[in-house]
Amino acid sequence: MNPEARPRTPRLDRIGRPADLRDLSVSELARVAEELRDETISAVSVTGGHLGAGLGVVELTVAIHAVFDTPRDKLIWDVGHQCYPHKILTGRRDRIRTLRAGGGLSGFTKRAESDYDPFGAAHSSTSISAGLGFAAARDLGARDVGDVICVIGDGAMSAGMAYEAMNNAGHLRKRLFVILNDNEMSIAPPVGAMSSYLSRLYAGEPFQDLYAAAKGAVNLLPGPLREGAKRARDLVKSAAVGGRLFEDLGFSYVGPIDGHDMDQLVSILRVAKARAHGPVLIHALTRKGKGYAPAEQSRDKYHGVSKFDVVTGAQAKAPSNAPSYTRVFAESLVREAQSDEKIVAVTAAMPDGTGLNLFAERFPNRCFDVGIAEQHGVTFCAGLAAGGMKPFCAIYSTFLQRGYDQVVHDVAIQRLPVRFAIDRAGLVGADGPTHAGSFDIAFLANLPDFVVMAAADEAELVHMVATAAAIDDRPSAFRFPRGEGAGVDMPERGEILPIGKGRVMREGSGVAILSFGARLHEALRAAEALASRGIRPTVADARFAKPLDRDLVLSLAARHDALITVEEGAVGGFGSHVAQLLAEEGVFDGGLRFRSMVFPDTFIDQDSPAKMYASAGMNAEHIEAKVLEVMGVARLGAVRA
Repeated sequence: MNPEARPRTPRLDRIGRPADLRDLSVSELARVAEELRDETISAVSVTGGHLGAGLGVVELTVAIHAVFDTPRDKLIWDVGHQCYPHKILTGRRDRIRTLRAGGGLSGFTKRAESDYDPFGAAHSSTSISAGLGFAAARDLGARDVGDVICVIGDGAMSAGMAYEAMNNAGHLRKRLFVILNDNEMSIAPPVGAMSSYLSRLYAGEPFQDLYAAAKGAVNLLPGPLREGAKRARDLVKSAAVGGRLFEDLGFSYVGPIDGHDMDQLVSILRVAKARAHGPVLIHALTRKGKGYAPAEQSRDKYHGVSKFDVVTGAQAKAPSNAPSYTRVFAESLVREAQSDEKIVAVTAAMPDGTGLNLFAERFPNRCFDVGIAEQHGVTFCAGLAAGGMKPFCAIYSTFLQRGYDQVVHDVAIQRLPVRFAIDRAGLVGADGPTHAGSFDIAFLANLPDFVVMAAADEAELVHMVATAAAIDDRPSAFRFPRGEGAGVDMPERGEILPIGKGRVMREGSGVAILSFGARLHEALRAAEALASRGIRPTVADARFAKPLDRDLVLSLAARHDALITVEEGAVGGFGSHVAQLLAEEGVFDGGLRFRSMVFPDTFIDQDSPAKMYASAGMNAEHIEAKVLEVMGVARLGAVRA
């Protein structure tokens, strides 16, 4: 099947905005949902992206927009990776095949993109807090805020922030609708007490329970259904730790209901909208990947996909010439753990994304998935370290931001040897600014006695895993980018690096380029181009931002007229530490010309990684231009794109 072929969608074609749904019958809404599912599959087959989550909420999306008055009523999607059907219905269908591309639609909700996206999200468990803020603003007189509807998945409910928000909402008694989209799977099988008791509902078919929404309505059901509905509802209410969890938090509980039954959805939402006074939690059971067999049958329900063939579901992935950094990390950690039984691994709901699924297969009792709970994950690692284990905390750079207080308070201050494996360092492509690893160098390297490393290539990553395993007197971190390695020769086993020592890769004169991380190969490319101009810079790999290699930095400064640092991160990181050292040592007093190449002071929108780095001015040609500038050499023509 031609991936560009469009499905026939005559009913959906008549929906230009959500208001067009509100005069349709329930059966007509169900048919719109069928076509919306087909259109979503077709679009993602062309663009790639998050598929399974969106397919699981197609009926729910249609029902919410049909019952509520969006955009005045605020619909907030938690995380946002399930929002593609929502975007199609809210005036963005003509651009849906630009998803996650440069200049196209974001893969998540984004305030600047549409009035129907009242709150941007790409990290989980924020929706109830934001929704409660909207509800409070409404009750304080905000005229453009009506009802507030938050859709949150069962996996996202494992994060403490969701409960903090529910506790506050119950206390404030604000009218607020929280829809628990219980698809029994977040990215990985969800963990924790919440998902455990929700998953027990799957022993039988879901029943409709109207009791909380319309008193006594359950008694109108036939006998077997009436008893089943009561049992299902009581199970959820009684299985939570401490008893009736949702109602004890101050919410009226409605459910469980079938999230793919349009009649149930519309009926429940209409009744809840008409009768609610305080906060309401509607528990909808859905199936991730619903309606597309390859997604339903996939282990991760097609959470994230590249372009694919609609008929077969086969994804079009380019052949790899080098291993991914993530796999190199995972295999290196497995090798280290084979000879050190104290090594354990921790992830926050991303075992596949961090490569720890490979570790879990080999050492199931030494691998822990704490759910979407980065704060807990960091402190859990601190406890493991205090207990004598050697924890590796594998968290994406962007998600580690959520656990920063714990990094400082529970790890750094106590000098506990937690090892942070920071994946997705730098710019990440289609996921855009919400997932970019821009800030970890700055927020870790300023912590006392914290070892901060960055891998220049996949071979260096192997050495840094071994080095981190050997550091047992303080915390450490090593960062590495998304995607394939540089294709260098790989060592059979990692070597322990001298702490705080870099290396010179290419000797030259006049100007030195000091790289921290994976821009090293771009710096070497720039040096090759500069050689044709008669400029032969020294190129060095710092390896460590903390502790800084003082001898290397001061030697480069003493032997060259100019020094340029390069890093894949925001201002305040490696280059700032180098500048601080040079200033304190009085090197600038002698006239050293210094430049620091960092990410620009802006959030860079999604595009291919190469184009994002071009936008950031961080590719070889930009390093070449920076050398020419600092050396005072006139440039001939514009910088190559």
